[in-house]
Amino acid sequence: MLRLLLFFECLGRPFIETNHTNYREKNMSKRITILGAGPGGYVAALHAAQLGAQVTVIENDNLGGTCLNWGCIPTKTMKSSAEAIRKVQGLSDYGIELIGRVRPDFQAIMKRKDRVVTSLVGGIAKAFKAGKIQLITGTGKIVDPHLVQVTDIGGDTHEVSGDCLILATGSRPQDLPNIQFDGTTILSSNDILNLEQMPKRIVILGGGVIGVEFAFIFKHLGSQVTVVEALDRLIPLPSIDADMSKTLMREMKKSKIGVHLNTTIEAIETDTGGGIRTTMGPSPFEGPSPKSATKQKVLEADALFLTVGRAPNSDDIGLRRMGIAMDERGWVRADEKMETNIKDVYAIGDVLGPSKIMLAHVASMEGLVAVENCLGAGRSMDYRAVPSGIYTFPEVADVGLTQQEAEAAGIDHRSVTFLFRELGMSHAKGELSGQIKMVSERKSGRILGVHIIGEHATELIAEAVLAIQTGLRAHDLAQTIHAHPTLTEGLWETARLASMPGEISVAS
Repeated sequence: MLRLLLFFECLGRPFIETNHTNYREKNMSKRITILGAGPGGYVAALHAAQLGAQVTVIENDNLGGTCLNWGCIPTKTMKSSAEAIRKVQGLSDYGIELIGRVRPDFQAIMKRKDRVVTSLVGGIAKAFKAGKIQLITGTGKIVDPHLVQVTDIGGDTHEVSGDCLILATGSRPQDLPNIQFDGTTILSSNDILNLEQMPKRIVILGGGVIGVEFAFIFKHLGSQVTVVEALDRLIPLPSIDADMSKTLMREMKKSKIGVHLNTTIEAIETDTGGGIRTTMGPSPFEGPSPKSATKQKVLEADALFLTVGRAPNSDDIGLRRMGIAMDERGWVRADEKMETNIKDVYAIGDVLGPSKIMLAHVASMEGLVAVENCLGAGRSMDYRAVPSGIYTFPEVADVGLTQQEAEAAGIDHRSVTFLFRELGMSHAKGELSGQIKMVSERKSGRILGVHIIGEHATELIAEAVLAIQTGLRAHDLAQTIHAHPTLTEGLWETARLASMPGEISVAS
């Protein structure tokens, strides 16, 4: 429902262009303090500096936040190694004979991951220096909207004054009351990126985005993988179309990844060999469970990877004392201009929680909006065309409304599907699995949502994002020439189906 409200709230909202020259001239004396240097905070800092403001960033860890250090970048670097192994293992399908043995060197993979992260962190530091952005490495506590007290890594205390404050403190992995991280056998998404050895057997509790991504990574790097999900499908998010979850489930089975839906872990024991024994049982969150989920099962593994959600980094930084509006879990509340209930205090990124959209690229755009509003622009955040990408094998990507959301909202719509196996390029590449689904308004033909599972889905989704952002109809895409042979022809074919009269739902 929150996604629907955000979608319709943004319809027809104008984009406010920024005149950078005029902004620089009038904002030279503006001081902006940013708490946190993740993809929201550092993008906001660079934008503010470009617009002429004096910027101070306070960060108690590496530049880049979760995305660069513990999320998007390191995981996709590991995924690239897993993808290379997957391709090598299928070389015979391409008429290539491999003589000899190929095996992953896990320590080398992790070193490569560290080099990539270090390089990108260094790039942000250089950009800060070029933009004359002051960076203080330390922990900040908010005294009032215009004053932050900072204790740096040396223990010294500083006071930072500003005209505006932007909260970009992010989030952290969430454990469970009965299953808590120990960094050895019960691992968080941070711990998993510090492993020195690949676990031979791993159980992943949580079949959401992080869980399914790592399931494929671990499997192709040689682990025996089992995913345990409490709900009735993989990636059980409102933004993920149910058909994408079904296809991903099929691909997991083909990859010999164990999956238990409607299931939870009831108990964990450490065995004598240093591994764990997990006892699984029926989920308390769903209705009647299938027979396969009603009996207790025991799985032995080297580690349990817990991926059940995130918690806000909003404690002990002065928010409650200052009266910043938050929900019962500590997620900060902000309006469409990214301003909190306290004047001159803005909030962006993961600290806003699931009432917004917890994605790195959303945090970056929220940072741009917050900065421009600090400087008097009156700009509103537009959540109507937000893409998401899930880096599984094959990838999953989406933008806009799902078929289920359109039905729930009572929208008179059409939903059509085109299969990857109908594309010449899919055959040429040897990647036949996948589909594209387009949801459009029946009367106008306006595109409401596009959902893709297949090769390079996270790249293909960009065209659909632009189509929704600019209000295009399916007919408009169908009349746009796409190069042949390409995977992007799949979007063209789907748009053609959506433009035809009648009830065509699947190309076969």
